[in-house]
Amino acid sequence: MKFFLSIFKVATVAVLVLLLSVAPVAANPNISEKREEARRVKAQLDELDRQLALAAEDHNEARVAHGDLVRKIESTRKALAETNARIEQLQTVLSKSTDSMYRRGPLNFVEVLLNTDDLGELSATWEMLKEINRQEARNVAQLKEERIKAQRYEAELVTKEAEAKAVVQTMESRRATIESKLNERRRMLTGLEAEIAALEREEEARALAVLRASVARSSTEPGGRRFPPPTRAPRSEVVNIAKRYLGAPYRWGAEGPNSFDCSGFTQFVFRQVGVNLPRVSRQQIRVGERVSRNDLQPGDLVFFGNPIHHVGIYVGGGRYIHSPRTGDVVSIDPLTRRDFVGASRP
Repeated sequence: MKFFLSIFKVATVAVLVLLLSVAPVAANPNISEKREEARRVKAQLDELDRQLALAAEDHNEARVAHGDLVRKIESTRKALAETNARIEQLQTVLSKSTDSMYRRGPLNFVEVLLNTDDLGELSATWEMLKEINRQEARNVAQLKEERIKAQRYEAELVTKEAEAKAVVQTMESRRATIESKLNERRRMLTGLEAEIAALEREEEARALAVLRASVARSSTEPGGRRFPPPTRAPRSEVVNIAKRYLGAPYRWGAEGPNSFDCSGFTQFVFRQVGVNLPRVSRQQIRVGERVSRNDLQPGDLVFFGNPIHHVGIYVGGGRYIHSPRTGDVVSIDPLTRRDFVGASRP
């Protein structure tokens, strides 16, 4: 009779383990929807970032063009001021000469006569004076033509400068619009990520509740015994470190950083927080405190097989991260394997 009772007890435990392995907590469909929405918003952010980079370049180019026109206007106005000063100077000289030759002609004639030896020289001197005045008059006329041209050029530059300024303002408005959209999308993404995190926490809590309830219904753990609650704090920081290597390929005997076997992966991850684990999984279970399944916390090591031949890191929510097997990659999977034999907290 005792023999049959023992068989019945073993069968009952096996059934409980089997139920755990085939009936994990269903994922919340809202999480998938929110993640898809977050993916779309991230794609929009990438496109808006691209547009903003283009807008910034266009804005910089417009500012350079506007600055060049402003400098040309300043240079032209300076040249105009110099031209006006020369015109005024020549007009003053010409006026004085004209007054001297035509309004006070006799006096100038006497001065020239007194300083001239003969009439031929007098005539030549007088003609030279008149020619000088004529040249000064031509210089004034030429400067006035240059001034008119410069004024026209200035007017053209002013028009172009106004157009360039309008382009700069348009580019600034375009950039501000894109930045506004970017900020809106970033706020949206932040909200979505907060919702996703809340849903994941809810899912993790439900999974943990199911896990604890299933363990509570059995007198012993599958493949192992129950232990007192651990006294040391869990090393939850290793979870984010481990997630950096999601997708890294499994390779027999590999210890990272680009590929791993199972114990090479856990050793590599824990080494980054100052914990030196042994190289093989059956020795790693001896490090730290043993942990019952219902006391699992993120960062605890979980072990499988008899004898032990596989190890991973518990991430919460009834899931663990590990480097599974040849042909596979580092991944996160439900902690529903029937060959689970125990856990430890290094």
